[in-house]
Amino acid sequence: MTATIDLAKARYPDLSDRRVVIAGGTGDVGEGIVRTWLKTGAHVIVPSRTEGRVKRFREVLTEAGESEKLSFVTGDYTGFDSAQAMAERITAEFGPVTDVIASIGGWWQGKSLWEISESDWQRYFVDMSTAHVATARAWIRRLPQTGSYQLVLGGSAVAPVPGASIINMQQAALFMMRQVLSAEVGKAQRVAAQVLGPVITRARLRYNDDWVSNEEVGLVSAGIAASPAVSDADYFAYDKTEMLEGLQKLGVYPK
Repeated sequence: MTATIDLAKARYPDLSDRRVVIAGGTGDVGEGIVRTWLKTGAHVIVPSRTEGRVKRFREVLTEAGESEKLSFVTGDYTGFDSAQAMAERITAEFGPVTDVIASIGGWWQGKSLWEISESDWQRYFVDMSTAHVATARAWIRRLPQTGSYQLVLGGSAVAPVPGASIINMQQAALFMMRQVLSAEVGKAQRVAAQVLGPVITRARLRYNDDWVSNEEVGLVSAGIAASPAVSDADYFAYDKTEMLEGLQKLGVYPK
């Protein structure tokens, strides 16, 4: 039986003293994370490479109303130098950041490993992995111990998907990056990840009832941020049942 999650029953933590950067916040999954963090009272900062994308995203959020706690910063942040410059710019303009959530990248599928082109490899492995590493490199040592650095990953990090070899390898590398970060920072910063199955978003016209939603992903991320004991941890949610277990474990949904 498919588990049921009613977000009207969610226990949104009070994060009004937090300032979060959501990299990839204008994306399909990122949208749900942004919506959730706004409900916690946190100051949400979303970097975007283009003004056009910011404009479209603002239109998407119109029903949520204008929020003084939602800020956008336009500029590239996918390379080492540009990510560092973005972190410096955000900190100078808004003040210290407590949490960073990296929901960067997208899906690719359609070719066997021996059929991929060099441009496929560059775009979906090199460029996307670099964006994640650059973001972690720019922010991890800026965060307080009470804050969090979080990655949002797909289940392809640990389960092979035929025809999606590049994404499998990329996500597996980032999954290990999460573990390496935790080992390297020790108790100085908190690092965690979500490893997800298919996610329900506005862009998906067809979906299964047992898929997780992007706002549920956001609620887990808020729960991680609000839980000082959560560090060096991965939350797996391939379906609603696993998502419900994670939400209850974090105390943001009733049992």
